[in-house]
Amino acid sequence: MRRILSIDGGGIKGVFPAAFLATIEQSVGRNIADYFDLIVGTSTGGIIALGLGMGLTAEGILNFYEAHGPGIFGGNRFLRSLRSWFRAKYDRRPLESALTDVFGERRLGESRKRLVIPSLNSETGEVHVWKTSHHPRLERDYRCRAVEVGLSTAAAPTFFPTYVTDSGTPLLDGGMWANNPIAVATVEALGILGWQPDEIQILSLGCTTPPLDVEWGRRHSLGKFGWANQISDVFLVAQSFSANGMALHLLKDRQQVLRISPSIVSKKFDLDSANRIPALKGLGDFEARKALPELRKIFLSEPVVDDFIPFHQL
Repeated sequence: MRRILSIDGGGIKGVFPAAFLATIEQSVGRNIADYFDLIVGTSTGGIIALGLGMGLTAEGILNFYEAHGPGIFGGNRFLRSLRSWFRAKYDRRPLESALTDVFGERRLGESRKRLVIPSLNSETGEVHVWKTSHHPRLERDYRCRAVEVGLSTAAAPTFFPTYVTDSGTPLLDGGMWANNPIAVATVEALGILGWQPDEIQILSLGCTTPPLDVEWGRRHSLGKFGWANQISDVFLVAQSFSANGMALHLLKDRQQVLRISPSIVSKKFDLDSANRIPALKGLGDFEARKALPELRKIFLSEPVVDDFIPFHQL
């Protein structure tokens, strides 16, 4: 059996999957990454994936959000919102400093797990997917800095400026096309790693799901102003459902995917609501306690056989 961990994007809402995994980790008594063959994450999920690949515990990643989240998404909210009309809402430097504190100059090739982390080339519109060297043709990304990977996958438009890599490529948040990366994970497993459809189990963690409320759009012909506060939720929810559908279509059985992303009142948790970190932490712990019996049967019976030997090494 091959086990995959897929983690959505969601800004500070990454506290939810980090807390969820931390509670599971405390229950099993060892690093949660030990139970997965492949870890895929977008944006904040990509940062979590990097941390797990580099050997951090889920609790350590949760501590990262608690310690650095308020600084990354700090400042006067009104002034930040006003600024966002003209430039990125947040300075990238606090996030870069926080990631540097954790990863230093470590490279993607130092990951002890297979990683896949989506981003987007803002110049060409092409997808840019960071990968460990788990296939012979993956011969470049492993040399790149982990900090660079984290900053690029989290460069959410309006929130952070476009990230220009060391080689000069302008990259945006992977959530622009794969906020829920479960389809990316499934394609990687089947098409690149050559795993069989019936041997895959996927734990897919969202960062909470807002219920859609587009009643006005059904009753009236809305323009830009009417859709302004709704369109991002519509886009993200639709992308998530389509990604789940594609993954299920490629696998043999719907039971091969366990999706956890509780539906929460719209706007209760925004991407930059650092003041909601305690609530997100509590929600992650609560959902993990509910899911633990099923997770034990599917994912936690024993650690995976550690067979990841990169084809290209530093």
